[in-house]
Amino acid sequence: MSWLRALKETARSGLTVERRRLEPAIAARAALGLALVVGFSLALFGPAVAVSSAFGAFQAAIATFQRSWRPRPTLALASGASLAVSTFLGYLTGAHQAFFLVLLVLWTFLSGLAWAAGPTAGIIASSNVAMMLVTVTLPTSVATAAGHAVMIFAGGVVQAALVVVLPVRRWGAQRDALADALAAEADYARRLRHDPVAPFDPVPLMTARSAAAVTPRQARRRPAELHGARGLAERIRPVLASLADPAVGVPEEGPQRARVRELLAAAAAVLDAAAHAIRHGEPVTLPPPAVAVLRTPDTDAILTGPSRRAALRLAALLGDVVETAEPRTETTDATGAIEATATPATPATTSTTGHGPASPASTRARPTLVRLVPLVVAKARAELRRDSPVLRHAIRVSVVTAAGYLLGAVLPFGHGYWAPMASVMVMRPDFSQTYARSVARFGGTLVGVALATAVVRSADPGTYLSAALAVVCAFAMYLLMRTGYAAGQVFVAAYVVFLLGMEGAGLTQTVRDRVTLTLLGGILAMLAYAVYPAWETPRLRGRLADWLASVGRYAAVVTARYADPAGTGSPDVREALLDTRAARIAWQEAVERATHEPVRHRGLSHAAVEQADHALAEFGRVAMLLEAHLPEHGAPPLPPAATLAESLHRATERGAKEVRERKEPHWDDLRETLDAWSDDPPDHFLLHKGATLFLEALDEVTTALMESTRAR
Repeated sequence: MSWLRALKETARSGLTVERRRLEPAIAARAALGLALVVGFSLALFGPAVAVSSAFGAFQAAIATFQRSWRPRPTLALASGASLAVSTFLGYLTGAHQAFFLVLLVLWTFLSGLAWAAGPTAGIIASSNVAMMLVTVTLPTSVATAAGHAVMIFAGGVVQAALVVVLPVRRWGAQRDALADALAAEADYARRLRHDPVAPFDPVPLMTARSAAAVTPRQARRRPAELHGARGLAERIRPVLASLADPAVGVPEEGPQRARVRELLAAAAAVLDAAAHAIRHGEPVTLPPPAVAVLRTPDTDAILTGPSRRAALRLAALLGDVVETAEPRTETTDATGAIEATATPATPATTSTTGHGPASPASTRARPTLVRLVPLVVAKARAELRRDSPVLRHAIRVSVVTAAGYLLGAVLPFGHGYWAPMASVMVMRPDFSQTYARSVARFGGTLVGVALATAVVRSADPGTYLSAALAVVCAFAMYLLMRTGYAAGQVFVAAYVVFLLGMEGAGLTQTVRDRVTLTLLGGILAMLAYAVYPAWETPRLRGRLADWLASVGRYAAVVTARYADPAGTGSPDVREALLDTRAARIAWQEAVERATHEPVRHRGLSHAAVEQADHALAEFGRVAMLLEAHLPEHGAPPLPPAATLAESLHRATERGAKEVRERKEPHWDDLRETLDAWSDDPPDHFLLHKGATLFLEALDEVTTALMESTRAR
């Protein structure tokens, strides 16, 4: 992609306003916290302290809107405390420009490294730097620095207290994540009716898994319906795939295929009903036609062999999902109707998939903030290497912020913090977000500052009316912040103008001055990425190799369980599956970032990316089919599976190494195993088919890479 096209795409992305579900109750609660803090501070301490405390409450509320599974009060307290420390240190050095510049560079560098811990930590840390730049310019003394810091932290305490006192849709984020996972399974079942080899995006399941990790305090309060359903959704996915896939034995047309389509449609309806119940905390209402399909006794007569076993497992799992999603008695009959399709010998509390109990899964622990500190430090230290995008981001944002601060001090505009504040708020570790946010920041600031400054200059609102207008702008920002960065920036800019106007600060600064400084900050951020980039495009081969190696390990571990049956609940299978999902998501995110970069491909064209992605997704799907039919513990071993597992492991490990080294990958180990089976294939309905499909998928990877190499 050329630079001109990349700039056009990122500008369009930054200025886009998306239609999202608004949450006025949560926005009103955050604005109420800000109003309480500002009003109390104004009444007791005056405008200077009110401005400082307002920034603490403002940022603490923003922290509660971040996509995090931690308790919202914890996020508000952490944000308020970190901003209080940042501002206190800024006050101590603010009178000495050289010392403050050193602190600014160090603090900004650490905020850049905070992205290693995730976007929530990175956003909070970046906001700390931006707020520190504003608050230390207010008239104050070192003697009152501690008092200002305490008031800033108090703003975070107020927001945390309001989240507890005025809860809005408690556990809503976790409910949405689990409901989205079940809805994704329902959509997958519907697509399988028309495309028996349809792909499945594991992101909803991974998100639900992240949401299922809770702190000890959360574990004591988590609703019962949020236990166990995610694990059941994980088990349903391979069962759906094996039921639909022709490789398992159901012809593509005929009575059996019609029966499979009926079962898939019924499964989708049941999963949607469970998702709706979990999302809204309501009883499960099952559609009668779906229940009728799942309890129809002719399953045994129509489906046979592996497809029959898959149908029985699916019915039992769906009954478990309904029971988990609705622990009340209203749906007992419906649950029993679904479970009636399972074999009578199957206990009601045990999943017929062989994965173990269908009762609520064990709690996944999330470390407390105190225990999280050494983990974050370790992640940040791991990024201290030359090829780390996070380290490059930390260096970029530090240099740009320092340059913007110095330029703002030299230029004759006054209040030069608008330039470095714009830079630190728009800069991200990747190109597209940095450029898109730079454009959005400038556009939003232009509108917001113009409107707010016009109001201040024409109406001279005074201290209390300025405070009220600032709260109104904050409410609008909280309400619209998920619709797009540009929309939120309109009200952020107006909020800062009104807040500083409470004390009369910045009234002499014109719209032109503020917009010019914001434009300067955005330009510095964009130039920094162009001069010192961290392109994702050259790393695509490495990401592809990581996915290839992980999905190869997953296939090898699954296949090895046929040679040494340990039951379908083997922890090594689960760990390998999670590893390959993480590698696949990392690959897809890298592809998404690389798509918008103004860089010519270095070894992978767009066509090669699509073909390789399809091939490895197919490879993983075949491994999933094998996992769906793992033998139970104590079943007779299948010795040829050990040979296949070893050849899969060697072939994919060697192939991943060749992909990284830009060589043509070969799959000789797997090919030799298949050749040896040409006269005497293993006596298993899927193992030989699976090995053939594995090799076809890997050959497609080779074709994609070689065509990309020839196209260069």
